[in-house]
Amino acid sequence: MKISKTISSLRNEIKLWREQGQSIAFVPTMGHLHAGHIALVNAAREECDKVVVSIFINPLQFNEASDFAAYPKTLEQDQLKLTTAQADMLYLPDAGEMYPLSQQSISKVMVPEIGSELEGAFRPGHFDGVSTVVLKLFNQVIPDVALFGEKDFQQLLLVKKMVKDLDVPVEIKSVKTQREADGLAMSSRNSRLTVAQRAIAPELFSVLNKLAEQLKNGEADIKTLEEQAAKRLQKAGLEPEYISVRNAHNLSPAANDTQHRVVLGAARLGEIRLIDNLSID
Repeated sequence: MKISKTISSLRNEIKLWREQGQSIAFVPTMGHLHAGHIALVNAAREECDKVVVSIFINPLQFNEASDFAAYPKTLEQDQLKLTTAQADMLYLPDAGEMYPLSQQSISKVMVPEIGSELEGAFRPGHFDGVSTVVLKLFNQVIPDVALFGEKDFQQLLLVKKMVKDLDVPVEIKSVKTQREADGLAMSSRNSRLTVAQRAIAPELFSVLNKLAEQLKNGEADIKTLEEQAAKRLQKAGLEPEYISVRNAHNLSPAANDTQHRVVLGAARLGEIRLIDNLSID
C-alpha cells in the first residue's frame, strides 16, 4: 500500500493509474478504523481496480473543540488494517494541506434542506464542514465511485444531494451498518465508552428497533411513538436528542402513507454522542 501526504503526490499516482485505464474507488475516513470501515474497503475493491482510503480528522465538522481533541488517533493500527484489506493508497493530508490559508476564510459548501435537519439542527455548521471536506477530497482523488456507510444515514443523503446538485462526476454507493453482537452500531467513538456506558449503549438500537416494529404493525400515531421512544431511552440511562421517523429519500417528516421510511436517533452517554438509524419499510 502506497502512502501519500500531499495533493501533488496523490495526483501523480492517480495520473499513472488513469493512464493504465484503471478505475478508482474512494473511501473517506477520519481514522480509528473498525470493521465498518473495512467493509467499505472490501466493497470498494469489488467496484474498481484501485482503492484509495483517506484519513483526515476534519476540524471544520466538529462543534466542540474537546470532541475534536479527544477523537481517537490510531494511525499505526489503521495502516496495518488497510494493508490487510488490500487498499492501494492511503491518503494522509494534514490540516495545512487541506486548508493552506485558514479554516475560517475557506469557501464552504452548504447543502440546503437535508443539511439543516436533525444532526444539522443539533450540530450547527457540522454538515457545512462535512460537505466542504468531502467535495475537496473528491476534487483531489477524482474517484469513479465513493463509498459511505449507512450508519451516518443523513450524511449519506447529504453527499448524494451535493453530488447531484453540483454535477460532481462520482457515483455514491452505500454499505449497510456494521453492528456489534448486541446491536450497537460500530463507531470510532465507541472506544471512548466506559464499561458501564458500553452496557447501556445498545439500548439506542433496541429502541429504534421497537419503534420500527410498532410502525410495521400498523400503529399510526408517529408523534406519540417518537415521544414514547425518547422516554424509553431516558429510562435506559441515555440522554436523547432526537428520535424521528423520516422519509428515507429526503428526510422530510414521514406520514403513515410514506412508502420508504427510516427512523433516526441520537443520544448522549456522558460526553459520548451516539447516532443510529433503521429502515422501516
